[in-house]
Amino acid sequence: MNHPRGKLIAIGGAEDKGTDLETGEIHRNNLIFFELGILRRVVEEAGGLLARIEVITTASTIPYEVGENYLNAFGKIGCTNAGVMHIRTRQDAMDDEYIERIRHCDAVMFIGGNQLRLSVTDGGTEFLAILKRRYQEEDFLIAGTSAGAMAMGQTMIYEGNATRAHLKGEVKITTGLGFISSVIIDSHFEKRGRFGRLAQAVATNPSAIGIGLGEDTGMLITGGNKMEAIGSGLVVIIDGHDILHSNIADIPDGNPVSIENLKVHFCEKGNGYLIRERKYLPEASDGSVIKKQVDVE
Repeated sequence: MNHPRGKLIAIGGAEDKGTDLETGEIHRNNLIFFELGILRRVVEEAGGLLARIEVITTASTIPYEVGENYLNAFGKIGCTNAGVMHIRTRQDAMDDEYIERIRHCDAVMFIGGNQLRLSVTDGGTEFLAILKRRYQEEDFLIAGTSAGAMAMGQTMIYEGNATRAHLKGEVKITTGLGFISSVIIDSHFEKRGRFGRLAQAVATNPSAIGIGLGEDTGMLITGGNKMEAIGSGLVVIIDGHDILHSNIADIPDGNPVSIENLKVHFCEKGNGYLIRERKYLPEASDGSVIKKQVDVE
């Protein structure tokens, strides 16, 4: 089995830059980026301050505003070699300029908004095929925040009100971008009370590991297997491999689910997890990344 040479950084988000699928509201507040510490790690893993990072705004309903915000945030860190790709349609994803840019950049970052826009716009395109190939064969970084993180897996939650997530059928799942097949990622995990919906997603896909990302928090995934928690918050890992009882296959939609022996792990910064081995790691960092102290204005 060939393991990917590239890395993923899934970030839980800190602010809404698009439509909240649970309320139908478009948020324009909190555009000061709170994740500068995590963005520093993105820059480091991408190759340093000279790395070329392309910010992809597909998921957002306010792409120009948010794209500029990210360029400013990277600039404060000292990474000025960043660009923005406003890929709004499938035709945009086939644009020769964008194709050429992703062939030569060091990293891409999918921003937040509506994760379904990512799968609908990019699925099956050459754009996505190049990203997957580079992730598999090169030292290439794919980062995503909020919706951009949730779309990374083969299985993606695209809708599900947290207050009804204990009821069968309330959590909507589809195919994501497919960079990694063995995880299901949810974001804004604590603030929006999304434990129930990730638990239901895992119960219906017990071969996958659920990753619940708190805000200003992320998971670095190397080799498609080793995870390391980064940022200031909490990462919740939900493992359904050893479920003994589940009624979810037999009850009608709208009924409460019951699950026995669902395993849960809490990770703070530096903790980690091995996906294939289903093993918790108290110390996940190998110290290979030299941390740079950069003043942020």
